[in-house]
Amino acid sequence: MVSPSALYNHLKEAEPFFLLAGPNVIESEGHVLKMARQIKSVTEKLGLQLVFKSSFDKANRTSAKSFRGPGLEEGLKILERVKTTFDLPIVTDVHEAYQCEPVARIADIIQIPAFLCRQTDLLESAAKTGKIVNIKKGQFCASSVMVNSAEKVRLAGNPNVMVCERGTMFGYNDLIVDPRNIEWLRDAHCPVVADVTHSLQQPAGRKLEGGGVASGGLRELIPCIARTCVAVGVDGIFMEPLQNLEELLEELMAIARVTKGKQKFKINLTPVDEKF
Repeated sequence: MVSPSALYNHLKEAEPFFLLAGPNVIESEGHVLKMARQIKSVTEKLGLQLVFKSSFDKANRTSAKSFRGPGLEEGLKILERVKTTFDLPIVTDVHEAYQCEPVARIADIIQIPAFLCRQTDLLESAAKTGKIVNIKKGQFCASSVMVNSAEKVRLAGNPNVMVCERGTMFGYNDLIVDPRNIEWLRDAHCPVVADVTHSLQQPAGRKLEGGGVASGGLRELIPCIARTCVAVGVDGIFMEPLQNLEELLEELMAIARVTKGKQKFKINLTPVDEKF
């Protein structure tokens, strides 16, 4: 079993980036195993480091009518099956502090949902497991907030922390991706991940038959956001699988190898003179 620090260092050094991927929520054991098999075959072919992601409970669904998942106990059993069957590291999210300890028995990365990115007790509980902690930036937060959130994890004794861009509220039912956040998140001094799926969410933007609302999204723009984030420079990509996942990943890898986005550009801001 790879230690959290060893996995963390491996992800930091991954070129051109690592991938967190899988179905948003566990629908069934058979479905998750099929997704893990297919995604792993693609990433092995391309030489990408994969961490398999799926949620046992989507506790912050917009609508009470939406499927949440199988729950903690059953969900962890399924994720353990993925881990042992395919020899893959696992990332899944927690919503309450008590979940961190049982989740840490299976997961290699504990993810903090965007809505909870400032919750000190949750961050500290995740940190104290010793596992890698991936904190999603709140849709309502400036990137500078993530510097503090990452520091909460470190102050709890865990240096293995990552931060994740997942869009910023733009009005009531839309998110935008501000590429400047990718640069500013570097101030947290840890790997930066871009969630190119949930960044395209349209919160509470879909009316339900019979009343109420649910969240939708602009999945057709995933290539646009993914290209942008990779060009600017990220350490990891977070996404749900697509039918033509291999084709998109090949293009993103090509972009990443051309750009120097992960290296800070030393811009010369002195006034331009006639010697220019």
